[in-house]
Amino acid sequence: MSIAPAHGSPSIDPARIVLDTIRHPVIMLGPDDSIIFANADAEDFFRASAVFLARHKLAGFVPFGSPLLTLVEQVRGRRAPVNEYRVDISSPRLGPEKIVDIYVAPVPEIAGAVVVMLQERSMADKIDRQMTHRGAARSVTGLASMLAHEIKNPLSGIRGAAQLLESVVSDDDRTLTRLITDETDRIVSLVDRMEIFSDERPIERSAVNIHSVLDRVKAIARNGFARHVRIVEDYDPSLPPVLGNRDQLIQVFLNLVKNAAEAIGRDEGGEITLSTAFRPGIRLSVPGTQDRVSLPLEFCVRDNGSGVGEDLLPILFDPFITSKPNGSGLGLALVAKIVGEHGGVIECESSPRGTIFRVLMPAWKGAPGTADTESSMESGR
Repeated sequence: MSIAPAHGSPSIDPARIVLDTIRHPVIMLGPDDSIIFANADAEDFFRASAVFLARHKLAGFVPFGSPLLTLVEQVRGRRAPVNEYRVDISSPRLGPEKIVDIYVAPVPEIAGAVVVMLQERSMADKIDRQMTHRGAARSVTGLASMLAHEIKNPLSGIRGAAQLLESVVSDDDRTLTRLITDETDRIVSLVDRMEIFSDERPIERSAVNIHSVLDRVKAIARNGFARHVRIVEDYDPSLPPVLGNRDQLIQVFLNLVKNAAEAIGRDEGGEITLSTAFRPGIRLSVPGTQDRVSLPLEFCVRDNGSGVGEDLLPILFDPFITSKPNGSGLGLALVAKIVGEHGGVIECESSPRGTIFRVLMPAWKGAPGTADTESSMESGR
């Protein structure tokens, strides 16, 4: 098998074509750990061209003492393949949170040479977390049904009694009766919000122009909670329609933009970026059906606020999780529920410099040009 070391060789190389088709980084190392081959995904992963990689050794691209280097030496010594799962090879060059599964195998035809294939864990972890979010939403569903019956009815009686007392007590005591009615109203409002989780009816989905959805969200935000924030668009105008429910998608992105505006606060220079893009997607089952769909549509809400605490990130979409003094912790849980019911995935990445909420959704598979008329006309795209 002949493999040209430089990407983009003028001659047609079947082996090169096959390896570039594999959607995982693949490199071949010589006996001295020099990189003698890198496929297209490896160029993207290491952020360097194959020509540049060929001038350096693997140690120049991974952290000092990386487990990857140890695995390579083990394979050379044992002359047998080795798998290792969930290895952290994060570095300033590769970026943070680079968790990969590693496959290393010897090359019998070249003494001391090994092949390394890396599989990033991000997509697999997103699916795992999404399943957890759906399970948490189901827990809230049962709790909401119980609260609606066991709490709202007694609260109505308490509120009615407080109103009757208000007409016969002194002015000083009237403050207490009003406090009772206000607090019962607040509890009823919370239970009403939770009852949204108990709605298990199949959602009506159609072709939706996501740019129309984002334009509506932007208009609401600019005239309300995000007056002080600059909102930037970074749209892919050629994006196909998304398969979804327009009203529910507005609710999703309205919650995410409101969350971003609150993270920014009153800081000067606050900015929220709404972006859309077409990405190679993963396949995920749609709840309530036997279908499996790809998720090629990526919608992001970025802000330059203070970020989310590391302790909150793993549980951010769980119910009742919030960092706000007066928050209920149901907004992002509802977002995760709606995205999950659309067969999509939501993920959050955060640092002290800002936060990104990334939503992956299925595309509509209808005839081209037949997206909902209202959405197309409203967005002007």
